[in-house]
Amino acid sequence: MALNVADLFEHAVDAVPDRIAVICGDRQVTYRELDQRANRLAHHLSAKGIGRGDHVGVYSRNSIEALETMLAAYKLRAVAVSVNYRYVAEEVRYIADNADLKALIHERTYSEVVAEIAHACPKLTEFVVVDDDSGLDYTRFGGVAYADALAAGSPERDFEQRASDDLYILYTGGTTGMPKGVMWTHEDVWRSLGGGINHVTGEYVADEWELANTAKNSPAGIVMAPLAPLIHGAAQWAAFITLNSGGTIVFVPRFDAHEVWRTVQRHRVNVLAVVGDAMARPLLDAYRETAYDTSSLWAFTSQAALFSQSLKQQYLDLFPNLFITDVVGSSESGSTGLSVVTRDADHSQGPRVKFGAQSALIDDDGNLVPPAPGAIGRMARTGHVPLGYYKDPEKSATIFVEVAGQRYVVPGDYARYEADGTVTLLGRGSECINTGGEKVFPEEVEGALTSHPNVFDALVIGVSDARFGQGVAAIVQPRAGATLDLREVDTHVRSRIAGYKAPRRYWIVDEVTRQPSGKANYAAAKRYAAAHADAAVAPR
Repeated sequence: MALNVADLFEHAVDAVPDRIAVICGDRQVTYRELDQRANRLAHHLSAKGIGRGDHVGVYSRNSIEALETMLAAYKLRAVAVSVNYRYVAEEVRYIADNADLKALIHERTYSEVVAEIAHACPKLTEFVVVDDDSGLDYTRFGGVAYADALAAGSPERDFEQRASDDLYILYTGGTTGMPKGVMWTHEDVWRSLGGGINHVTGEYVADEWELANTAKNSPAGIVMAPLAPLIHGAAQWAAFITLNSGGTIVFVPRFDAHEVWRTVQRHRVNVLAVVGDAMARPLLDAYRETAYDTSSLWAFTSQAALFSQSLKQQYLDLFPNLFITDVVGSSESGSTGLSVVTRDADHSQGPRVKFGAQSALIDDDGNLVPPAPGAIGRMARTGHVPLGYYKDPEKSATIFVEVAGQRYVVPGDYARYEADGTVTLLGRGSECINTGGEKVFPEEVEGALTSHPNVFDALVIGVSDARFGQGVAAIVQPRAGATLDLREVDTHVRSRIAGYKAPRRYWIVDEVTRQPSGKANYAAAKRYAAAHADAAVAPR
């Protein structure tokens, strides 16, 4: 039995070959077509010497070709490495070097960047270029047209037998330094992120054929639109879960709120997967502007960044029958918890989730925290966890630890046990603000801020304070057309959290800077505050 991404996909192909697998813009491919195209690319790469254990970069926005490249790599027992398409040349060079890339499949529009870094990456010798309307020259660094590579490759599925412990690498976004490659086995990442386990009960999917057999016996699969870039695990595994289950993936290459709703209407999307308020707020505003048919939509989920409670309430008002969930996790931990949104929930002190069966809190001394109301610790997960960071054993040792005889991953986010059995998320310990000896977790304050009707988005940071060492400050983006009365905002915040946690300084901005995934970019917020120190405004 091989619990391998490529094997699981091929089982689905054999079960529902003529079902539509992927839709992107005006194009679509069936499962059979997607499989054969991935086989062709795999044969092209194999002819160039790419095989088991080699690393293949995917430098692309969401597209059929990006997904085919990942599948082609896994079919060869190679490792697909997604490269953030927003990176500048030096960042792409870093990934290519750190990840030991031997091949790079990229959109033609990035040819200038590739040309700039190719000479500095001697291991990177093979380039396959997905055409677009940019017209840029890729022959100068030996690029081969993607269409030509497929035309020359065999469509047959004649590859060596794969294994459950083949390597899968997911690069983090670099929120705490340069990006790091998180190494998993295929089985472990499937059990953690890919639908191979019920995270609430801990019950396993029985075997590698269960999902495909279910798809074969179902008249149709779900239609899933993962809106986050495929550079992130949340989007990758929303796509792979859909494929393994015989569903249809719908890509929107560039996030545009109205285009998303048009896509939902056109392709009868069942599930929208977004990344927190950064995507959900523009979607809500666009829906209010134009009437769209969303009768096919039954689930709306956020992965990697949670919805603010005020936004959840607005969605419930507009879509009372929509099943809305928050999924908590990271590249290092996989899924650790889930929250089903309810109308009466109060998350003003931070978002709450129900822990999965393999999740726990661990204190700063490395001990399991008893689940007593009010107890605080770092979120941790055991069971199927990563092998560590690629080429970084020292960093690996800091978050992959043994507790009570079991191996845990402890990424660094703090949470608090509540009386109802949930946990309240408090934020990353490295971003915790120490103000006069009191600890303030940014997410708790951000939850209070974004519950104000005129606040669109907010990030909370610690800034230097002569009296308290650090002071609480906030970068705030008002809702379109709204004017913020900071006295009113301050009163609102203090009605929800202790006064010492309320921001003492504010910067009002046109747009809060976030990671491409929608995750908080605290480093950018701190740089902005430092560069605009004189523009800070006190609420009183």
